[in-house]
Parts: sequence; structure tokens; C-alpha cells
Amino acid sequence: MSKSEHKENKVIFKSKIGGQAVIEGVMMRGIDKAAMACRLPSGEIDLEEWAIRGGKNTPVYRKIPFVRGIFVFISSMIDGYKCLSRSADKQMTDDDEEEQTGFEKWLDEKFGDKLMPIITTVSIVLGLALAIALFMWLPGMLSKLIDKYIVSLSPVAKNIIEGVLKISIFIGYTSLTALMKDIRRTYEYHGAEHKTITCYEHGDELTVENVKKHSRFHPRCGTSFIFLVLFISIFVNTVFQVSWGNMLVRTLIKLCLLPVVMGISYEIIRLAGKYDNIATRIISAPGLWIQRITTREPDGSEIECAISALEACIPDDPEEDRL
Repeated sequence: MSKSEHKENKVIFKSKIGGQAVIEGVMMRGIDKAAMACRLPSGEIDLEEWAIRGGKNTPVYRKIPFVRGIFVFISSMIDGYKCLSRSADKQMTDDDEEEQTGFEKWLDEKFGDKLMPIITTVSIVLGLALAIALFMWLPGMLSKLIDKYIVSLSPVAKNIIEGVLKISIFIGYTSLTALMKDIRRTYEYHGAEHKTITCYEHGDELTVENVKKHSRFHPRCGTSFIFLVLFISIFVNTVFQVSWGNMLVRTLIKLCLLPVVMGISYEIIRLAGKYDNIATRIISAPGLWIQRITTREPDGSEIECAISALEACIPDDPEEDRL
């Protein structure tokens, strides 16, 4: 291995900073501060920073292993929706503004500043309903139909087939969205987020050229987390022997077990992000493979946004940022 390759593979430390791609930008979340950098239609980078509630004084329930995962997920999902909404608003120009319809005027008069939080809440609810239908109800129904009309299956076999169907739907869904121009560009920002964090973890100066040298795949990624949730659910549903008798009841029970699944998945992905050995590489491999779909190689302008967001989240004492 050459010296340059050795330097590329040598990780200085594992950071706690994570993030996500937004519309024409990147959001980063540190230990006490979060930031979002978006490329405006004018070409400038708009940087928005805010303090994280609780910050370094993390509540006790967010420190307990196998419990903290569900709170981290909920917080990340809410923050993610808010940032996506705000980043979309930043892309609006005066030319995009049209005269409001009567219904839109009524909404503004009725709800005022409360309108966007309501829209965000409705979007989250609809997104959760779609996720439940696609990843809980549909795979279960298909597995049950296979058992009824094609071949008789044991409960364990049905759980395995259901899990495989969940993962297949997830891969198919992400592959289809990657064909959309706007989503593909968001996936480029996703790649910029990963490459920038990796550059920072390697101790390299945060420049566009340095960031470009690093991998767009990162073990501590939301894509990998979703895969783990789908995979771990196979075992949890088998251990708890979730009934196949009634699909509505089965779906409700699986929803109740979701915190257990998320708690386990979070601890696993945390370990995969913290350590680099044979076990963690095996665990990370499927998620890293799926990231070939959900990330794309970014250009320099996209990397500049990721650098701006990350630099705003780096604490004064780097030791506080160690995973």
C-alpha cells in the first residue's frame, strides 16, 4: 500500500456530527449546534445556524442504550422535514410568486404563521402512513398470499420472505427516485455530506479538493440505518412470534415493536460508525452497497455547501466531538 493510500484509509477519529441532504444544500447536526447551507438561485450560499435544544446536556433518556435510538430517530425525522421545507422555500424567487387563490388566502388568514407547522405535521403523518403501507402491510399481505396460493410456509419462513420483500421494496423505491433529476441532485448533496464528514474525520483541511479525495460512502448513514431496521425486524417479529392471523392486528403489533427494532438498529449502526473491524465491515456492507443508489459524486459547488454547514458545527474542543 502506498503512503497516499495509507493516509486515505487512516481515520484520525470518529465524529458525532451527522447530517442530511436538503434541497440544493446540506444540513449538519453537531453536539450543540446545527447548520444548513443552501445554494440560492443567485449562486450565493445561505448559511443558517441554530442551537440544539439540550446541547451537550443530553437528557438521561437519550443516553440509555436501546432506548436512545427511538428518540434520535424521531428528532432527526422532525428536523429533517423542517429543513427540507425551509430549503425548498429558499429556492423561491420573485418570478416564482403567483397571485394567491381564494383557498390560499383563506388559509393564510385562518392560520397565519401556524400554517407551515401544520403542513409539516400533515406531511410527516402522510409519510408515515405511506411507510407503514409499503414496508409493513404490503410485504405481509404478499407473504400471506404466497403461503395461501403458492406454497405452504412456516411462520419463520413467512417472516424471512416478508423481510426480503421489505428490503426489495426499499431498494426498488430508492432506485426509482434516483431516476428523477431533482432527487438525483439531492443524492449528490448526500454524497457531499458523507465525503465532507469523512474528510473531517481523517483530519484533512476542509477544502473542495481534499473532500473530493474521500469516499461518498459512510457507515453512519440514514440509508444504512433504514436497512438495519428492515433486517432486524425479521428477527424481532420471529422472536416475539407476531401472529399472522389478522393483518391489521399484525401491523399494529409490529408498530408497537418498532421502538425495539429501532433501539437495536441504532446501537448496531453506532458501533459500526465507531469501530472498524471485520464484524463492523460485514454489518456495514449492505448499507454501504445501497448508498451506491442514494449518493452520487458531488461537484465543487455542492461540496462547498457541505463544508460551510460542517464548519459551523465543529465544537471549539474537538475532543467533545469524538463518537
